Amino acid sequence: MSGLIEYKCPNCNGTVEFDSSIQEMKCPFCDTTFAVASLMELDKELEHAPSDQMDWSNKEREYMSEDETAGLNVYSCQSCGGEVVADETTAATSCPFCDNNIVLKDRFAGDLKPDYVIPFAFDKKAAKAALKKHVDKRFVPKIFKDENHIDEIKGVYVPVWLFDSDVEADMVFKGELIRFYSDSRYNYTETSVYRLNRSGTLSFRSVPVDGSTKMDDDLMESVEPFDLSGQKDFQTAYLAGYLANRYDVDVDESIHRANERLKHSTAEMFSRSVAQYSNVTVQYNQVHLSNNSYAYALYPVWLLNTSWNGKKYQFAMNGQTGKFVGNLPLDKGAYSRWFVSIAAITSVVVYAIAWMFR
Repeated sequence: MSGLIEYKCPNCNGTVEFDSSIQEMKCPFCDTTFAVASLMELDKELEHAPSDQMDWSNKEREYMSEDETAGLNVYSCQSCGGEVVADETTAATSCPFCDNNIVLKDRFAGDLKPDYVIPFAFDKKAAKAALKKHVDKRFVPKIFKDENHIDEIKGVYVPVWLFDSDVEADMVFKGELIRFYSDSRYNYTETSVYRLNRSGTLSFRSVPVDGSTKMDDDLMESVEPFDLSGQKDFQTAYLAGYLANRYDVDVDESIHRANERLKHSTAEMFSRSVAQYSNVTVQYNQVHLSNNSYAYALYPVWLLNTSWNGKKYQFAMNGQTGKFVGNLPLDKGAYSRWFVSIAAITSVVVYAIAWMFR
């Protein structure tokens, strides 16, 4: 079965891929470079290329049931002829036999085609260096640093829905202003309680919501923000050399999370206007959305998996900005010693100040 896109070098016939360091296509064999825009016509030709008709039948053999094959597709690698098996959400991968980078063009047909893509700006080497720096922290057990090794590292284009909206909001806070004073006999605390009304309009652009069940939502949101100035109109050439998934959480399923993020961000912005008050609580929060629209995009993320002491650790790096996140084990002994030493130093400083003002 056809349906694969492989970008071949016209000089040596090697498979070219997107090079994040120069933001162009590059052949790793002869170092020839190509502008991404030059491949647009090739994309158009390949989108309309006819599929192979190579059906085989053998009634004497047993075949997998529909339940067993549901969601699986088989492609033939154009370089070595090997079979590439992909599930219904895989959009870019590599051949398991010759390791050529391939893009499954039918994954971006019709309404499945992304509107935008943010290309990778950091390569695998940078992701490994970021992991080493992340692990080399004060309270991480030394044995973890020494024995930590990467089980898996992959650059993935994660499908996201981008929501635009104008938000008109009305909020009511309760806040306090506290004043301390004294006279010759007593110390006083005066607390004044206020009802704080706030209203206004905010505009949000490209609020992202993870469109893949394979990507942990918290991990994806932790590597934000992405720089929208680096967003490009989608071309399959950017996917060469990386993995990519198409969405399996549609836009209707993503609206709830988008609304949560819009409402939370609105409340956060309005809260800044009452920062001078103490013990602030939200009494009322009502928002009205207008001029709503959405788009579909692919955002770059490096995923790294390590194992230590029978436990798996997953890390992620923003493939555009380099922001790195992931949980680490805690050396409780080192942390306790540090805490005790800080407490001792603080006590000495407080005692010295008290002695000076006796």
